[in-house]
Amino acid sequence: MLLPATLAAVIGYFLGALPFGYLVARSFGINIFEHGSKNPGATNVKRVLGEKFGPRGKRAGTRVFLLDAVKGALAAGWPFWAVKLRLLPLDLPAPATAADHARAVAILAITGLVAALIGHSFSCFTRFRGGKGVATSAGGLFMLLPWPALIALATWGLVFRFSRYVSLASIVAAVVLPVAAWLWPWPHTPLPFALLATLIGAFVILRHRTNIKRLLSGTENRFARKT
Repeated sequence: MLLPATLAAVIGYFLGALPFGYLVARSFGINIFEHGSKNPGATNVKRVLGEKFGPRGKRAGTRVFLLDAVKGALAAGWPFWAVKLRLLPLDLPAPATAADHARAVAILAITGLVAALIGHSFSCFTRFRGGKGVATSAGGLFMLLPWPALIALATWGLVFRFSRYVSLASIVAAVVLPVAAWLWPWPHTPLPFALLATLIGAFVILRHRTNIKRLLSGTENRFARKT
């Protein structure tokens, strides 16, 4: 399992490290690290490019979100496909049961997603700067925990609709995600995945600590309500 786990971590990190927010903004002639919140995530890209380029810029922000989500989905999903196609031998000690194989693949998927989050947040391509991991987390979790992830996404949508704060919506969704994972009827949420949801929720909240300070002080940026 050492080689497969190492591959999952390395591939996951470099997938996560792909700086789509930076690259998309650069295609508009903008260094996103010098504008807005200076964060390369989809929210800042959408806000900065939207103000400068209108609807085309806003669509670019949406594109960044989708690309970042795909990174997470690939990092979490490729071990399942590789093992199923027999491209990635697990080399489990005999006698290994079907449950042992399933557990091993789950560990590889978790390793890949965690590594992708680290890569996204501390990208080697942008001097170890990066986003907050919301979109990348969402993409990976929809592969591993589709129903809890859907509940968290619905929560995000409701909070954003009424508050217009992306950060607040992300923080509340990060709280709801592990709750949904732990409460989802057993055995639909395996223990490692429930622990992963808890870890990711805590990670996302930690990455939003400056936003929390601005929310409490009333200085956080918000999107204008549509008229």
